[in-house]
Amino acid sequence: MSEVGLNTISFAGRAASSSQFKAIYSEGMGLVEETAAYLDGPGRSAAKVLPRMASVLYAAESMRLTTRLMQMASWLLLQRAVNNGEMSRDQVLSEKSKVRLDGFNVDKSAPGWNDLPEAFRDLVERSLRLQNRIALLDREIYRPAEAAVVPDNENSVKAQLDLLRTVFTTN
Repeated sequence: MSEVGLNTISFAGRAASSSQFKAIYSEGMGLVEETAAYLDGPGRSAAKVLPRMASVLYAAESMRLTTRLMQMASWLLLQRAVNNGEMSRDQVLSEKSKVRLDGFNVDKSAPGWNDLPEAFRDLVERSLRLQNRIALLDREIYRPAEAAVVPDNENSVKAQLDLLRTVFTTN
């Protein structure tokens, strides 16, 4: 292991057990509740008057959105369990292998996308941004120790600053 790797501080590991994690946790769980309320109320009404193509897209994107949010909520709950000492890191590693934090991209050029309700598109966009932040945090926390060593040719300060910028951005 290089000297750089021995002196690198894992900001992601610290962030995962900090007040910043609590903020991401609250944001994620709040987005789950907000989306459920929308889909069960105004979204249901809006979907009934959509053109056929947009209606089919709405149904598919609603399922993707719900799945994306449930995957993120599962990850957040697992991380909270680790932070609270309710589960060991090894237990979480075993459980989190069932959680998918990628592969739920959206095709905004799909026919009917622009006909979808603006509030729905906003929920989709916010869920994608949060998913990306959580996925980055996950990679940084749970990557193998040997992968944590920064190659000598990479600027480790820049890498840490980029990580901080991504983890602490609450868009």
